[in-house]
Amino acid sequence: MSLKKTSLYAATTVAALSVALTACGGSSGSGSSGGAWDKDATVNIGSLYEPQNLDNTAGGGQGVTEALNGNVYEGLFKLTDDGDVEKLLAQNYKVSDDGLTYTFTLRDGVRFHSGKKLTSADVKYSLEKVLADDSQSARKSNLKVVKHIATPDAKTVKVTLSQKSISFVYNLSYVWIINSQAKNLKTTEDGTGPYTLAKWTRGSALSLDRFADYWGDAAANKKVVFHYYKNATALNNALLTNAVDVVTGEQSPDALDQFKNNQNYKVNDGDSTTKLLLAFNDKAKPFNNVKVRQAVSAAIDDKKLLHSVWGDYGRLIGSMVPPTDPWYEDLTDVNAYNVKKAKRLLAEAGYGDGFAFTLDTPNYDPHPTAATFIKSELAKVGITVKINTITSDEWYTKVYQNHDFTATLQEHVNDRDLVWYGNPDFYWGYDDKHVTAWIKQAEEASTTAQQTALLKKANRKTAEDAASDWLYLYPQIVVANSRLSGYPLNGLNAQFYAYDIKKKG
Repeated sequence: MSLKKTSLYAATTVAALSVALTACGGSSGSGSSGGAWDKDATVNIGSLYEPQNLDNTAGGGQGVTEALNGNVYEGLFKLTDDGDVEKLLAQNYKVSDDGLTYTFTLRDGVRFHSGKKLTSADVKYSLEKVLADDSQSARKSNLKVVKHIATPDAKTVKVTLSQKSISFVYNLSYVWIINSQAKNLKTTEDGTGPYTLAKWTRGSALSLDRFADYWGDAAANKKVVFHYYKNATALNNALLTNAVDVVTGEQSPDALDQFKNNQNYKVNDGDSTTKLLLAFNDKAKPFNNVKVRQAVSAAIDDKKLLHSVWGDYGRLIGSMVPPTDPWYEDLTDVNAYNVKKAKRLLAEAGYGDGFAFTLDTPNYDPHPTAATFIKSELAKVGITVKINTITSDEWYTKVYQNHDFTATLQEHVNDRDLVWYGNPDFYWGYDDKHVTAWIKQAEEASTTAQQTALLKKANRKTAEDAASDWLYLYPQIVVANSRLSGYPLNGLNAQFYAYDIKKKG
């Protein structure tokens, strides 16, 4: 997502996905290429999201996930492009009757790129790395239920939880298993995946080579190069001139016709989990008043904003939950666009004459455009918006860490991230005892049906309370040269598996 350059990848999940019994294998892909394909091909991938560093527990950002997750590093489990969970480095596992102890048996024959054999000590180290005090992992809070990690032997890992967690296995799919002896992970790597890191030229490209000693099926191509561009126009030009073979996420809908009308390219409209939010500080005036939040949400024409940015792509959702989540419901009618209702709610809240607030706005698209649109819309109901444009680093410190804001714009990338509305300490400060209880109960549920019912209740309540204003759901548009097949279509949570991509000679 080029518009999500350093978006809040920390938006994480409550999940209960089916755990498939298959191992490794490929992404959902894009169909058969037909005809001969080159097993020694170099696949050139165009992206706007260069890693900030190569360590996903040290603020590597979306770019490190896109390039390295599943390609260089693997987990005990894998999240497929279709949103299912499959066993990967875990050969099998069992759960105790009380749901508190998970015993994992590791797959045989797995070696790190350095040659070291995978052992239970590496799994323990990797989990502890995510949970460390200085970790910036998106999964850190989800995995705080881990109470104890034991390694009875080299192939066995036993994890004891402090409480039941129906999404524990799902969350493990985000934990990279790293060689416990590895050093300098911000610039180097030592994973078990089908590729090794060949070279990273900052500001330009990151290349991966097929790992000859990979434990599973060899990558369908010999080399992958992620090429990084500053804007969507440069990215599209690279695709048109064959400098890249595929674009991980198209961000210029106006440019799509040149690909749609050209038999040399294929435009794929996949499923996105990225939401653009107008996030209120629900603990700060005036947004601690639910009627003010409802009024602001009703005063903004989300449909008009979506069309201005994405044309006919993307969709409105009315809540934090996208259609790919099991607990999705169409809540677009809740706090829908209605200027008269907005004015009435403001008057009832004691702000009949309006008010002013500062909107902290990340400096990369589409935030400045969205902020200007929101300012114009709210002016119609007497609300004055001052736009404060800040960098992604400033946003992280000011908004996410210090909660020093009144309202902000931000994307949340992950699926199943409704959970954050059950955490009163999260940056937006939403605090409803019922929602907190429902989300906690959902995580401790014994069945997915119980979990889904509880999270539907939580989702509806956050929507009714206008905990945030969920402006729209991004489209996921992958554009590729027609010679390519096997690339991921959905790229859930910013991952982009490259090992199944086939390229005709």
